[in-house]
Amino acid sequence: MSILTANGLAKSYGVQDVFRNVSIQIARGDKIGLVGPNGEGKTTLLRILAGLEEPSAGTVHRARGLRVGYLPQIVELDGERTVYDEMLTAFAELRAQEDELRRLEEAMGDPARREEAMRRYDDLLTRFELAGGYTYEARIRQVLAGLGFSAEEWEQPLGQLSGGQKTRALLARLILQDHDLLLLDEPTNHLDLSALEWLENHLIQWPGSLVVVAHDRRFLDKVAGRIWDLDFGRLEEYPGNYSRYAALRAERMARRQAEYEAQQEYIAKTEAFIQRYKSGQRSKEARGRQKRLERMERLERPRQARTINLRLQADGRSGDLVLTSEGVTIGYDPQQPLFTCPKLILLRGQRAALIGPNGAGKTTFLKTVLGHIPPLAGEIRLGASVKIGYMAQTHESLDPANTVLDEILEVKNLPLEKARTFLGRFLFLGDDVFKRVGDLSGGERSRVVLAKLTLQEPNFLLLDEPTTHLDLPSQEVLQEVLVNFPGTILLVSHDRYLIDALATQVWVLEKGRLRVYPGGYAEYLLQREAESQQAAEKAAQERARTQAQKRQEDQEKARQREAQRRARRIAQLEEEIAALENRLQELSRELTLASHAQALDRVRALGVEYEQVETELNRRMAEWAEVHAA
Repeated sequence: MSILTANGLAKSYGVQDVFRNVSIQIARGDKIGLVGPNGEGKTTLLRILAGLEEPSAGTVHRARGLRVGYLPQIVELDGERTVYDEMLTAFAELRAQEDELRRLEEAMGDPARREEAMRRYDDLLTRFELAGGYTYEARIRQVLAGLGFSAEEWEQPLGQLSGGQKTRALLARLILQDHDLLLLDEPTNHLDLSALEWLENHLIQWPGSLVVVAHDRRFLDKVAGRIWDLDFGRLEEYPGNYSRYAALRAERMARRQAEYEAQQEYIAKTEAFIQRYKSGQRSKEARGRQKRLERMERLERPRQARTINLRLQADGRSGDLVLTSEGVTIGYDPQQPLFTCPKLILLRGQRAALIGPNGAGKTTFLKTVLGHIPPLAGEIRLGASVKIGYMAQTHESLDPANTVLDEILEVKNLPLEKARTFLGRFLFLGDDVFKRVGDLSGGERSRVVLAKLTLQEPNFLLLDEPTTHLDLPSQEVLQEVLVNFPGTILLVSHDRYLIDALATQVWVLEKGRLRVYPGGYAEYLLQREAESQQAAEKAAQERARTQAQKRQEDQEKARQREAQRRARRIAQLEEEIAALENRLQELSRELTLASHAQALDRVRALGVEYEQVETELNRRMAEWAEVHAA
């Protein structure tokens, strides 16, 4: 059953067509990845589906009562409300019910209103429980922790958050609001690997529908069940995840190219026949072919999205030993270091991927390797003939006042025409080369940095999130180039697709230490799973030992309690036996006196009592022997 349908959608800005004739359906539970080169209208399409922007043509129909949540790329969340308070707004109705329940509890104390209040209270309490009234705060804590918010950040005002934190905060609120359809524009940009994995697992299990724009290929592989490809103003649909889409798209493009070439060959042969025989004996046949040719539906030449033409060469070969470290502590404050790392050795040709939570110190480590920040302790050494090329996540090496052309000419003094031709390989065409760096998008700045790296010809690449601002086609080009790069690479990235294709070892930051895992990302995951299993087994064994020890302690305590109980009972019985023996002696003396006095009634009464005391004494003696023997 479709919850949203769109027919014949088109969007234009003036004379520029963004896309046209887009028709789609979203069913309940659909998980759809929206992909395509930057600038093809993915964000615009999401905004139209969300009802935030009107199409130039076409219609959108939403199911009655459909709850739609939209996450933009740039989030505006301001004010003094804390992150946690912002999450509470997702449960405004539940909290209003909570307040009403308290008022009804007070009303039940008034005899005049008790009966009506109790009736309303029972009904409201049932609805409150079914809606998750007793679990919503636990859900808030779970989602905030899952998306990487520390407990301290929960109390941080929204106005003090970074752009990435605001995006994560809005994403958390959208998840908590239980929408029927989520439209997410680049939700993975500000997530570390742990948060990415949490979001993936949540969305996989979530029963609602999803359309997500993402440049994280592994994320699309795990979450998406269908792919929408928006390119050259048209949208095409593919079944399956991203990897399946990539294979099917390549097949489809190859088939269309073959069909186009076959038709062009047929047209050429037919036109040649017509030209040759149009006035001879076979002119009638030629006219027939001419008519068929005119009626033929001409296939459009398949168009491929323009991608960067990137080739990275190393200028000279470094020594075998590229990077080593000894007893290094990384950070800014000796009192609060970010992490320590073991002895590191990175050899020529190796590719290390450095991963870890946001804020753990990955970028600081790269800057320490560069010599921009001194280590707090220890030493990092570079090998002989090492020439570093650095790509900063924030593109800090670029001067916002420079033009694109200025940045290139600072690296290498090329003739103007050659420089412009070179920049064309990075999709800077025509007057694009005169754009100011400060006016460029994140993706454009990334392309400028890659162009500079190409001219620098380093043999040791330090890359800090190189794919963050690149569209998927450019990511795939960069990945292929890095795989074939002849030098050494130290990579900081959340792009698991890239890490999996590239890394020969994985360096992991966790709990204030850097650990080295030999092998690629797949081997790291297997080792991490094995460690988790070992930790779980160790924890289970520890729990079993603790439980066994507790049982032993409980048994020992029980034995001690029982021994103490027996000792108390024996002491009590001995006191009772002594008292009974004393009483028997007294009764014996009284019987003797009564017998001498011929007091028969007194003798009979004392005799009865004597028998009773003697019986009781025998019972106590038997119990004493039994307790003593136990």
